[in-house]
Amino acid sequence: MTLTLPTPPPDAAGASRGASGRVGPYEAVVVGAGFAGLAATMALRHSGIDDVLVLERAASLGGTWRDNTYPGVACDIPSHLYGFADHPNPDWSGVYATGREIRAYLERVAADEGIVPRLESPLTAAAWDDEWGVWRLHIGGPHPVDVTAHALVLACGRLTEPRIPDVPGLAEFDGPVFHSSRWRHDIDLDGARIAVVGTGASAVQLVPELARTSHVTLFQRSPAWIVPRGARAYTHAERRRFRERPELLAALREDLFTEGEARFASRSGDAAASALARDVALDHLHDQVSEPALRASLTPGYAFGCKRVLLSDDFYPAVASDAVTLEASALASVEGGTLVAASGRRHEADAIVFATGFVSTQQPYADLVTGEHGTLAEHWSDGMTSYASTMVSGFPNLFVLDGPNASLGHNSSVLMIEEQAAYLARTLAFRYEATLDGVLRVDPAAERAYTAEIDRAAASTPWITGGCRNWYVDERSGRLTLLWPGTVTAFRQRLAQAEGSEFLPAPTRAGSSPLQKEVA
Repeated sequence: MTLTLPTPPPDAAGASRGASGRVGPYEAVVVGAGFAGLAATMALRHSGIDDVLVLERAASLGGTWRDNTYPGVACDIPSHLYGFADHPNPDWSGVYATGREIRAYLERVAADEGIVPRLESPLTAAAWDDEWGVWRLHIGGPHPVDVTAHALVLACGRLTEPRIPDVPGLAEFDGPVFHSSRWRHDIDLDGARIAVVGTGASAVQLVPELARTSHVTLFQRSPAWIVPRGARAYTHAERRRFRERPELLAALREDLFTEGEARFASRSGDAAASALARDVALDHLHDQVSEPALRASLTPGYAFGCKRVLLSDDFYPAVASDAVTLEASALASVEGGTLVAASGRRHEADAIVFATGFVSTQQPYADLVTGEHGTLAEHWSDGMTSYASTMVSGFPNLFVLDGPNASLGHNSSVLMIEEQAAYLARTLAFRYEATLDGVLRVDPAAERAYTAEIDRAAASTPWITGGCRNWYVDERSGRLTLLWPGTVTAFRQRLAQAEGSEFLPAPTRAGSSPLQKEVA
């Protein structure tokens, strides 16, 4: 049995077409060509849904690993776990892959799968057309086009828009100012006095590299919990064995997964596990920083796991060296070439690098998407909510990957993305059987119940109670909106329970309708 829907007419602006000459309707449009976008496209194709358009706003694919090219950029998840299950890579150079390697890996996966994104094509607006049961999308860039799609997949990433604090006088600073994710490779910083603002995941990788050739003043609002990284290169013999014996690679991936799942206890507030992990971090700090006052400044005053736990073997030695001055307070203002700290201390600098993270809890794409009752930003005005961390009530046939409560603090986010992609594919594959008009509408009650589950699970964790300010929690509501407060195994089990009862019953329509199915 073949079930089809009639093709809706394009908007008046639809005369502007893409390279393929099509305006739709596509079965699905995927926005973003990083890990989430590729995972979604592969899952859809493997389920038999081939009519997929992939949009990418940049001139190349890669997402985070295209944007972040700062010195020392690398993953802090073991390389053999930070990849797609169906695309193992025996040739990772070491236990932790560099950013350049990961970008090359994504490009290779896309080529192997025949995924060709429409580049330089940012989504500028998306609106649900209830009459025809499609999403109407406005795509910008050098070749603007309006298209329609039965399903819209937002795989835009959660760490895409740099967050730069509003610092008085910053606009008058004499030298270059940029964010770590927008690295200025055209500027020679060797020998310069560089101010790095922030001590998060990017800073702990960046500062040791800058300190090799320059003097760094590091502005620290609050210190991070840092544990040993244990990075090392794989030998040629190891990589050869991985190529020749795929079962060894599969076994390593399973071991790494199990180790990651075990870390959940220490990150989520289990008393014994947290105490052990805290001791590891404090021993690491004491081993690498001998000066008591500096060590005190680098010791967090909040619960282990409240903020993202960082991995580094060279950050503390760099900060303890003469090449780095730790300013244990925030950057308060700028006066010409002088940076004034919240402590009142003044520092001269030739360049400022903000390693201050990203806009995370209020995703920029939410303003662009209009559903049945308003925009996604309006729906999320008190913090992001969803069903299965993937679908949102009031937004039919919309799927969000790597969005609400889909991040992790203990294991590989790629694992979560793959589970969401699998849910997306099986849901769309059966949408005609499940509905009268091919439209899936999440029951608002199902979304509320799922959100309540998240809130209950998060209530006693360090992310909520640990005494820190983190990017996992929405400041408007105090809710945990980025992290999944459980293991990957629990997430898999939770999505396996989604069998269709999360959707509103199909509407009953009398007489003919432009949405009526044709059965052949």
